Amino acid sequence: MSIFAPNLPVLGPLPPGETVIWQGRPQWRGLALRAFRVRQVAIYFGLLALWRVASDVSAGQGVIAIAMTIFWLAAPCFAACGVLLLLAWALSRTTHYTITSRRIVMQFGVALPMTLNVPFRIIGAAALRSYADGSGDISLAISGENRVAYSMLWPHVRPWRVARAEPMLRSVDDAKEVSELLARAVVAAATETGSMAPIVAGKAIADGRAIPPQAAAAAA
Repeated sequence: MSIFAPNLPVLGPLPPGETVIWQGRPQWRGLALRAFRVRQVAIYFGLLALWRVASDVSAGQGVIAIAMTIFWLAAPCFAACGVLLLLAWALSRTTHYTITSRRIVMQFGVALPMTLNVPFRIIGAAALRSYADGSGDISLAISGENRVAYSMLWPHVRPWRVARAEPMLRSVDDAKEVSELLARAVVAAATETGSMAPIVAGKAIADGRAIPPQAAAAAA
């Protein structure tokens, strides 16, 4: 079963009985630092500049030659970091995450807008990774035979989970509170339908740990 659907308006009409619980978008700073690795790119160019300057000094080059070396390395560094920052900002502005009483909707794409619908019933587990500024990533393990393409979802996907890609609400503000809202929504939906809740409110979504549906059901 494909869980991709045509792109939906962020505030479009919902089916009867379904309500919007939370909406948000990724922080552009979080995307820049953790998805596009701007800090690592800057460090790479910095180390390269230090090596070139040390080589020029040991070779007896003058101040002007050393200054030109720094300039020709600084220019591509600023250009690369600028492009990555612009991409992070554009992705943040064109991405919308929505949690309803029945599913999670991820709308993303700069050139090719797409929508990913993740019904609660196919979420096998969830994991939260929080950061010092209060933001965090909430990844969703898809159960059964359902599959999503890693390359199609990036960067809204858990890193290095290529074989079974896990959609991820990336760099969202107040991630702990959002995870708790999600847990309560899943439990409420499971209670209403009489099905097993894969996520339990409270401790079910824990930092860096995915909770399997069997453990969640036992905890309930």
